[in-house]
Amino acid sequence: MQKIIVFLGPSLDREAAEAILPAEYRPPAKRGDLIRAAEDGATVIGLIDGVFHQESAVAHREILAALRKGVRVIGASSMGALRAAEMDTLGMVGIGEVYRMYKTGELISDDEVALVFDPVSGYSLSEPLVNIRFTLRKARDAGVISREEHDALLAAARSVFYPHRTYARIAAAAAGPAGTGTQERFLAWVGEHACDRKRLDAIEALEYIAGLGVE
Repeated sequence: MQKIIVFLGPSLDREAAEAILPAEYRPPAKRGDLIRAAEDGATVIGLIDGVFHQESAVAHREILAALRKGVRVIGASSMGALRAAEMDTLGMVGIGEVYRMYKTGELISDDEVALVFDPVSGYSLSEPLVNIRFTLRKARDAGVISREEHDALLAAARSVFYPHRTYARIAAAAAGPAGTGTQERFLAWVGEHACDRKRLDAIEALEYIAGLGVE
């Protein structure tokens, strides 16, 4: 009988995850957690969320150790996407757009997926840069902001330290280049239309695992 362990945090709420895939869900992975999951009998490990700067991050060697034991390791969305892009040639499976962007070099820094979240509720308290990128692109394509305004807002987002990234803070940081009218228009739009790419990728990864035919 297969045992699925998924490391999940702010990328997707637990209720939505469990509706897609019955599994043992654990908090965002830190160093040593994948080794423990393999020792606990996991045959499939889904690595979605993991710690970045609060504690030591998931190490490459523990993913490799799990793979060598025959454990399927699937990564997506956040820490999982980052590690999968680095280790897919060794057997880790990457899923989703964030993984693809790391793999092609469009994304490089872990800062792209980093955020802060409430450890009790799991709710995000800041916005990851990769989500901001997709939201700004969507706003530009919808004609809400111009190409120049898109570039100014993206530059502002990159200039804000990741724990403080919110759309309001970014709009304020872009006040000069973007202008007050742009800020107000963008913030009114983003409340209904923000893109959560990390959530979409987490869902895709869980659907992939569900489709593996495990019991």
